[in-house]
Amino acid sequence: MQSFGRVIIGIICLLATSAQSTPVPRESEKLSPELIFQAKLHGFLLWASVGFLMPVGILIIRISNRVQCSKKLRILFYSHVILQMSAVLLATVAAVLSIKKFENSFSNTHQKVGLGLYGLILAQPFIGFLRPLRGVKSRSMWYAVHWLLGTAICITGMMNIYLGLHGYYKMTSKSLRIWTTLLTVQVVLMAFIYLLQDRWDHIKKQGMILREEQISPGDIQITDSPGRSSDHKGFPSIL
Repeated sequence: MQSFGRVIIGIICLLATSAQSTPVPRESEKLSPELIFQAKLHGFLLWASVGFLMPVGILIIRISNRVQCSKKLRILFYSHVILQMSAVLLATVAAVLSIKKFENSFSNTHQKVGLGLYGLILAQPFIGFLRPLRGVKSRSMWYAVHWLLGTAICITGMMNIYLGLHGYYKMTSKSLRIWTTLLTVQVVLMAFIYLLQDRWDHIKKQGMILREEQISPGDIQITDSPGRSSDHKGFPSIL
């Protein structure tokens, strides 16, 4: 899981560097102020959807793995559902705006990825509502599909945001360095929290000694106890 997270961070940083270092186009298309505003609104809606609400919803539902209180579990679950459905709604508005206001020739990567991404976004809620009860054999398969699809949507969505910033830069020649940097900081921070959630329990246990916990070979040292005969030297002691 940690290696997977590092790979994703590396890809995002590579896209961010590419978006910042692209040379200024010689002839940029003249866009009307209205079209520029609609492009900004489209980008903001998609960032709010797949770049913020969906990742936050994933981080929230992962907290439930450590919660025992049924009331808190319900709060976390419904928070996850509300955030994800809000993200789907915003993505739908952004897609409708794109269809009605922009030229959709699907001649660039951003539009092609966006089309496939929207299909995944629509499929995810239906998979979520088909959630089997715990203990049912199909629950494991459902969980794997739901988790993989949600993770793929967030990763692909973040990448497409960078592609969208790059496309906007090509059309307007306006520097987006500050927005690209802020987005990269957000992605790295969320990825760090995601990885920290996996290791948090292990980190807390480092200062504790549990009788039931299995002792690992790294916890054993060979020491010589004073007062023992030479035949008994070298007994292992647990530190």
